[in-house]
Amino acid sequence: MLTKRIIPCLDVDEGRVVKGISFIDLRDAGDPAELARFYDQAGADELVFLDITASSSDRDTMKSVVENVSEQVFIPLTVGGGIRSIDDMIGMLESGCDKVSINTAAIRDPKLVQEAAKYFGSQCIVSAVDAKRVILPDEIQTKEFEIPKYIPGEVVLDENSRWEVYTHGGRNRTGIDVVKWCSLVTSLGAGEILLTSMDTDGHENGYDVELLSAVSDAVSVPLIASGGAGNLDHLKDAIQIGGADAVLAASIFHFGSYTVSEAKTYLSENGISIRP
Repeated sequence: MLTKRIIPCLDVDEGRVVKGISFIDLRDAGDPAELARFYDQAGADELVFLDITASSSDRDTMKSVVENVSEQVFIPLTVGGGIRSIDDMIGMLESGCDKVSINTAAIRDPKLVQEAAKYFGSQCIVSAVDAKRVILPDEIQTKEFEIPKYIPGEVVLDENSRWEVYTHGGRNRTGIDVVKWCSLVTSLGAGEILLTSMDTDGHENGYDVELLSAVSDAVSVPLIASGGAGNLDHLKDAIQIGGADAVLAASIFHFGSYTVSEAKTYLSENGISIRP
C-alpha cells in the first residue's frame, strides 16, 4: 500500500510566506527559508512553494527565494507560480526544486503540459487547479471571460458542472469545468493534481471532500488535497472520504495548531499508511 503524504505549503508573496482566506486577506507567516528548514526537520514528506502573485503580477517566480528554500530541504520540493515555459521550468529545476507546478500557463495552452511531460517526465509535472463551486445556473451562462482558443470544447462548463477553474491566483474565471480539466491535463501527461478549493481555503473548516471525490474518481494520478484544513480530522477525511493521496496544509502548521509529527501519529492511529 502506498503511503499518504503530508505536505506543508509555503504561499509566498514578495518574498514572505503568507496565508489568507479564500485567497484574500493575507497575513504574514514567516521567512520561506526558515520555514522550509523547520518543516524538513519536522518530518514533512514534501514541501510546496507557490509564488502566489507571480502570474497576476505578470512576473517570473523569485528564483533567489527558491534557491534559498531548496538549500534548506532534503525532501522533494515543488515550485509553482509564474512558470510559463519549458525554459522557466529548467530555471526552477536548476534552482533546486524537484517538481514544477503549472496552472495559468496550462490554461493558456494545454500543450505546455504535454511538452513538459515529454521533456522532463510526468513525475516532474504537477497540474495546480484552483476550483470554485458553481452556485447558480446563470453563472455558467455569464460570459465575463474569454475561453482560450486552445481549450477543447469538451472541458467547457455545462449544466452538469459543479466547479469552475480559476487562474492568476484565483482572480480570473475561465469557463472551464474542474473535473473535465483534471482529466484532460492528466491525459496530456501531468503526473499529479494539486487541487485547491477556493471556497474552503483558509477557513479551517475542512477540505471540500465532495470536490476531492469527484476528481479522484476521474483521474488515475496522485491527488493532493488543498484548502481548508483546520484540524487532524480534516486531513483524515480528505484521504478516507475524498480519496486524496496527499494532504497539503498551511495554517495548522504555520501557526502552531499541530505539528507534522502529531498529524502523522493521528493518521496512522486511524488506519492510514503514513511514512514514519
